[in-house]
Amino acid sequence: MAGRTVRVRGLPAELPPDRVADKLTIHFLRSRNGGGDIAEVRVLPGPPPCGLITFEAPEVAQRILKLKDHVLAIGGMQYPLEVTLHTEELSPDEV
Repeated sequence: MAGRTVRVRGLPAELPPDRVADKLTIHFLRSRNGGGDIAEVRVLPGPPPCGLITFEAPEVAQRILKLKDHVLAIGGMQYPLEVTLHTEELSPDEV
């Protein structure tokens, strides 16, 4: 399971976490963004908030990390994202 989760920073703090999670899911599912099948999306409260996205396959996470310019578009606003590998895997109790 290692290597399937990325941490996303640069999320809008003023929006509800569920809306941000939906937008992250859409962005990282798209193949043009390097994305693929997602197992889980979590938005953690801040400040600043961040997201954890776990993909079905580690290859997808690696593709996401290779693309440098991820920008989340929400309601006419552009949010540049910083995407890094998340080193801690979530335990089943946290899901």
